[in-house]
Amino acid sequence: MKQRILPCLILIATFALLPSQVLLAQDTSSWTVEDIINQESVSSLEFSPNGQSVIWVKSRISSEKDMFVTDLYLTRLDMKEDGIHRTIQLTRSEESDYSPIFSIDGGTIYFLSSRKEGNTLWGMSVYGGEAYKVHTFDTGISDIQRFGEGKMAFKSDEGKTLHERRLKDKGDNTIVVEDSAHFKPSRIYSFDLEKKEITRLTDNTYPVGEYGISDDGRWLVSSHVMSPHYEADAHPRPTYYLWNVETGTKQEILSSGYQTPGRFAFTPDGKGFYFRSVQSSDPQWRGAGIWLLHFYDFASHSVKDVPIDWDAGIGWTWDDGFDLMGNDVVVGLANGPTNKLVYMRKSGSDWKKLPVHAGVMDEHITVTTTHQGSGNIFYTYSTASVPTQYRMAKLRTVSDKAHISKGVELITLNSHLDHKTISKSEVLRWTGALGDEITGILNYPHNYQPGRAYPLVVTIRGGPNAVDLDRWKGSFWSWTHFINLMAQKDTFILQPNYHGSLNHGQEFVESIKGHYYEYELPDIIAGVNRLVDEGKVDPDSLGVKGWSNGAILTAMFTVKHPDMFQAAASGAGAVNLTSDYGTSSFGVKWEQSYTGGAPWDNTDGQIYNTSYIQKSALFEIENVRTPTLIHHGSEDRNTPRDQAWEHYRALQQVGKAPVRFLWYSGEGHNLQKISHQKRKVREELQWFDRYLFGTNKPQNEAFKEDGPLAELLHKDKTQADVGRYGLLHKGVLIPETVSIKKDSTAIGRFEVTNAQYASYDQDHDFVAVRANYPVTDISQEEAQEYINWLNELTGETYRLVNAVESESLNDQARKIAASENTLSYWAGYDITIDEVPEFRQKLSELEHTLLKEAGSYKSVKVGDARIYDLGGNVAEIFNGSEAENTYGYSAVSFVDDRGEVPRAPTEYIGFRVIKEYSKY
Repeated sequence: MKQRILPCLILIATFALLPSQVLLAQDTSSWTVEDIINQESVSSLEFSPNGQSVIWVKSRISSEKDMFVTDLYLTRLDMKEDGIHRTIQLTRSEESDYSPIFSIDGGTIYFLSSRKEGNTLWGMSVYGGEAYKVHTFDTGISDIQRFGEGKMAFKSDEGKTLHERRLKDKGDNTIVVEDSAHFKPSRIYSFDLEKKEITRLTDNTYPVGEYGISDDGRWLVSSHVMSPHYEADAHPRPTYYLWNVETGTKQEILSSGYQTPGRFAFTPDGKGFYFRSVQSSDPQWRGAGIWLLHFYDFASHSVKDVPIDWDAGIGWTWDDGFDLMGNDVVVGLANGPTNKLVYMRKSGSDWKKLPVHAGVMDEHITVTTTHQGSGNIFYTYSTASVPTQYRMAKLRTVSDKAHISKGVELITLNSHLDHKTISKSEVLRWTGALGDEITGILNYPHNYQPGRAYPLVVTIRGGPNAVDLDRWKGSFWSWTHFINLMAQKDTFILQPNYHGSLNHGQEFVESIKGHYYEYELPDIIAGVNRLVDEGKVDPDSLGVKGWSNGAILTAMFTVKHPDMFQAAASGAGAVNLTSDYGTSSFGVKWEQSYTGGAPWDNTDGQIYNTSYIQKSALFEIENVRTPTLIHHGSEDRNTPRDQAWEHYRALQQVGKAPVRFLWYSGEGHNLQKISHQKRKVREELQWFDRYLFGTNKPQNEAFKEDGPLAELLHKDKTQADVGRYGLLHKGVLIPETVSIKKDSTAIGRFEVTNAQYASYDQDHDFVAVRANYPVTDISQEEAQEYINWLNELTGETYRLVNAVESESLNDQARKIAASENTLSYWAGYDITIDEVPEFRQKLSELEHTLLKEAGSYKSVKVGDARIYDLGGNVAEIFNGSEAENTYGYSAVSFVDDRGEVPRAPTEYIGFRVIKEYSKY
């Protein structure tokens, strides 16, 4: 009978234990920067003409390219495997394949690619086989569309002119800013897929903006940009032509009454096309407004307004905001932070409006493509706290109602988010600067507890004429918002839809024209105050950040309310509207619309009662006391790059607030390189950690995280008593454990040592110099008896590693075994399995043990814990269904990745403890 050293313990409470089935390799619920950035997305969905397939494009990260690239996928609706529609990846490379369309018979997929022949049309059979070159064009092609049977339309130009050739021959790379004489047209062409013949369809003298073709190939509609500076000054307005392809004639249409008409969609019956336009009070400047839906009728050559009967107009989406279902149309109506679907049933020259019902998914659906013959639609569903689902369902109309079934999830992406903790969200509504309703999306801290006041980070999106919907912030917005990375820092995140936002009606979106800054800041402050009044938010723990217009508002907050926020981050913003007017790619139209005139017309504030200086944060920068982080792309022309320099230089010279400026080389208005996106997120996290949360320590740039000193520092934290690893509990030496996850589970830093085991078994004999060697020759029964003693001694809950955990630990052990105490170490090279028997003959001559002192090699991370000897020294017992189960590897183990490792002999078997935290 073993003698046990056990002080007298009185157990005064029974603890409720946490679940023990925990995977130890990593904390899968926590978010990393990679989790945020590496989100895949879907685009360019299209049903095949026969409705049996769906072609789509998936974006993913290419480490080689340091950016997102796209691949083509085909989902067969007529095939299932294990009850799931079969999906086939058609292309895979480090280049992007995009713009797929089906042939009219559905048997071939045509697409474009960034492969080295970037002006090549590619083809691929839906039945398999590799992609092939259909034709390589002399000039680049874009916007491919079906053009009747056996043909395809595309947009391109006529090739290099003599003027361009001469400049190239001279090596002249001068950029000519103004040269209307060489403003080069692009045109629409057709391509005969069998004869490989190209035919010019349009004879326009100005570049094509967008175009559409009727299903029968008879009609073509196009827009044409009339000035190389149209984006900057909105003049002159584009022209629009309807082409009769059969006769080769054209007529100008939509010459007045419509602001920026576009998104042309022909009806299958060939009687006309739908399009949308903007309604605003200043169409001469392409001013912000609401979208309306129209129909151009070929019979009368007139435009009819589709009676959606909705004051806020069509809702904001990345798509058109409407989709055809035959001659009918499904429309998403602007509904504040959501979009509301309606079905417009066409009958002759009239439409009947039917509400669309989708159950719990109402107002959170975006229709992306439809198929009339089958009644199938493809849509996305998400909320701010539900990652995007890609679903296919039936849309049915019965009497005066339309219904969308829940359908099936046809495409599943981003499985790495499945086990993540996701912030709870809600639509917040409050009263704004003008007494009307303001909306916003509020995300909660991951560990939110009612009654506690938390920090708040106000995250302001760009625009101003955009909107934060109650939708998942996926790949495109992930690096600007990164909501769950903030939420896991126990903070609220508010995304406000301030005055000037879309989706809230024309009066709302136009309210800031002439009143820029005047309403947006009070709107946001009112939202913050509401959360403070409710006791959710600590008014002394506020941060603000934004991109584009959000950055402009962020900078103005630091000027007008210098004590409100403890930290600010501004990306791609502007602080001097006077210089922005002349250098922004759309400065003239933007400033004219929002400030009412040019800088030289408005120096005294007579227009709109305000001046450019009053609207520019730069001229009050001496007020700023908020630590400010600035980001900008070096090639940004939307908000020109020098705006960031002006912002930085002013703060640096005034010297009242810390400032840091990051310049992303080669980037435009939005960051494209993955490395830059990650850098931006990490910089902001560190900035807010330092100035808002107070948790960030300045980085020691001379210290290497995985260097020898780092390992020594980790080892130095090991708790030991007079040279013996472990803790003293009431005078008794027990194993030290380190937390895998806060308040959940801990694991032994080392295997149980000789000295620790001898505290339990006084008969355990060992050489004194091996006190810190792992105890060996231990059976599962003996290990469990030690655990029982430990529990009784401490009143806490220890156990052996379980079967689930052993698999995870074994996987990690395999990755590091080659660098730890295994056979290859003693051989001095990567020994092969065929050499092991002969090598072990030599080992048999050895009388000394191959074991080493615990912690002789580098530590490895298991969740939040750093532990030692997982990959070598002794194999470790776990509590499995069979006796004497072990995981990991020992000093006499041969390890490779091609098969299982035989169980170690008993003299090389030990064990490690798990400790579970308790809750009252």
